[in-house]
Amino acid sequence: MTGVEMILAALAAGAGAGVSDSAKALVVDAYADLRAVLRQRLAGRNRAVEALDGVEVASGEWRLELGAALAEANADRDEEVLAAARAILSAADPGGSGASRYVADLREARGVQLGDHNVQHNSFS
Repeated sequence: MTGVEMILAALAAGAGAGVSDSAKALVVDAYADLRAVLRQRLAGRNRAVEALDGVEVASGEWRLELGAALAEANADRDEEVLAAARAILSAADPGGSGASRYVADLREARGVQLGDHNVQHNSFS
């Protein structure tokens, strides 16, 4: 996951607030911190700030524009921004259920599927 992808995921998690009540306060606080840091980082970029505000209004429309603005502003290299994004993701998913569930070495593999409840039929010559 790139820095921009992590920031966008954190904004979505913070705006979504689809977490347990115990974690909700942590997510809300971390989300407010990330938005404050991003507002500083994006100062003078009115369209980017509008896109940041659109996170809570329009589902998904903000991602493309804000992602480009974050990359242009080098927010994906700002450790304060990245730390704030990590704080949201950690609070929203404290058990790490969003982390990779499968580990696979796919060197020299053919006909690979990862996931649950898959059916696959292969014929190799």
